[in-house]
Formats: sequence, C-alpha cells, structure tokens
Amino acid sequence: MTRPNPIGIISMFYARPFGRGHFDTFARMKQSGCDFVELLVPEPGELDLSETRRVLVDHGLGVVLAARVNLTRDLASDDPVAHQAGITYLQSCATIAQELGATIVGGPLYGAPLVFAGRPPTPVTEDHRKAKIDRIVAGLKTAGRTAADCGVVFGIESLNRFETDIANTTRHGLDLADAVDLPSVGVMLDTFHMNMEDPDLPAAIRQAGAKMVHFQANENNRGFIGSGHIDWPSIARALRDINYRGPITLEPFRRDDERPGIPLAQWRAPHKNEDHALSRSIAFLDATLAFSGLGR
Repeated sequence: MTRPNPIGIISMFYARPFGRGHFDTFARMKQSGCDFVELLVPEPGELDLSETRRVLVDHGLGVVLAARVNLTRDLASDDPVAHQAGITYLQSCATIAQELGATIVGGPLYGAPLVFAGRPPTPVTEDHRKAKIDRIVAGLKTAGRTAADCGVVFGIESLNRFETDIANTTRHGLDLADAVDLPSVGVMLDTFHMNMEDPDLPAAIRQAGAKMVHFQANENNRGFIGSGHIDWPSIARALRDINYRGPITLEPFRRDDERPGIPLAQWRAPHKNEDHALSRSIAFLDATLAFSGLGR
C-alpha cells in the first residue's frame, strides 16, 4: 500500500525542550513508522540547524515546524513592541524552516494566548475586536511574504476557547486566512480542538478544503488515536473528499496519573518506552486512511 499522507510525531512526545541529546529518538521514530517529526521552532541555542537537518536526512525523516507564540511576541497585541516582535518571530520561523528543509510552519500564529499564559478571557467591544483582527491580518501579510520568499507556508491553527479568544473554530481560521489572502498562508486543523469547537468535524474539514496545509490527528483526550471517541473513518473520508495529501502529525500526550487533582494539561516526560503503542496508532491511522480510499 502506498501511504497517501506522510505521518509524523510531535517532538514533545520524547522531550521538551528537544535538543541534540535527543537525536537518538529519530531512529525510534522511523522504526515506529514515522515519515517526519514535528519540531517546535527551535529557540536560539537549542539546536544547530545545519546539523539537525543533516541528521534528519540521514534517518530519512522530513520535518514540520510548530511556532511558539507568547505575550512578548504577539500579533494581536496593541503594544507596538510586542506586535512587531510577533512579526519578527514569524519571519524568523520562516527562515529557520528554510534552513531545516521544512516547508510548513503551523500553530496559533495570531498570538494572544489565554489561560495557560496567565491571561483570562474578557469581553471586547466591536471596535477593539476589529482593531485586534486588523493587527493580526497586517502582521500575517508581512510575515507571509517572508514565508513565500523562503518557500514556506504558514498554517493558522484554531485552538479551543481556553487557549485563545481569536480563532476557535475552523471558520475562524479560514476567515483570517481569507483576509490575509496570500498563497503562503493557509490553515491547519487539530481534531483535539475541533472536537470541542466544531459541531461537525468532517464538515469542517470539507469546509477547509484546499486551504488546509497541515493536519494534526489527536484523540478527544489527547491519547493515542484509536483510544478515544473521535470517529476516524468519517475523518478519513473527509480528507479523501478534499484530496488532502499533506502531512498528518500525531500528538499523544501521556496521562500516567489518574488521581483527582492532577492537572491533565501538564506536559509529562516519558517514563517508559512507548514505541509499540505509537507504531500501533500509526498502523490504525494507515488502515483507516486506506479504507477511506485515500490509499488507492
């Protein structure tokens, strides 16, 4: 069977931050069935880009990047310094992607992180909302031109209501991409967030259509796919219907302590080898895509 989409794993599955000392996981990724790794965009000093690219090539792995925004680099900010820092950061993401051999940078590129950044949601006036969206669109236009020059596309990711107040649904992400109106700026979808905010996941995928540049396949509980209640056959059929041939990232976040009072949103380092579970999850996705007709 020919795999219709490259399938990969987020680097946080193994380590956070991900540095040179974790290069040994590349062989494990490949053995588990991965075609690529999705790396968080390296901060200065975390990775030597030319060395990382060489090691990835040696292991037969591609790479996708996930941007890391915060309140100091925030396209949505009304602070001119933070807003410009957001543009500069996204431009650097594009050049880093070019150096690593990546063609996709995804994430909540608009900025404005909420609860996990210590910023509670608050009501906004229509003038405030419009000004914020205008800042985001203007910033994405500037950064998007840099991305185009680097041969990179940006994927705007919609997140759930507890993580942003900018783009929660697929429609929100598409509205931003449409306003930017550049071939180098599309959307990416993540079924974990979609499960909370989109009333019909397959319909949302079909709505995204050719604007979707990246896809993250995640269970409702962030476990290995196949272990939750997401309807993967209907997801696969929707991907088939839009002829999606782009990458699919898995982001299983472990939850190894089920006692009440343990925060599920907290990232946990691995405490055992989970390669077999990852391999089975990829095989499940492969089979589901194949039965949808994508593998033909």
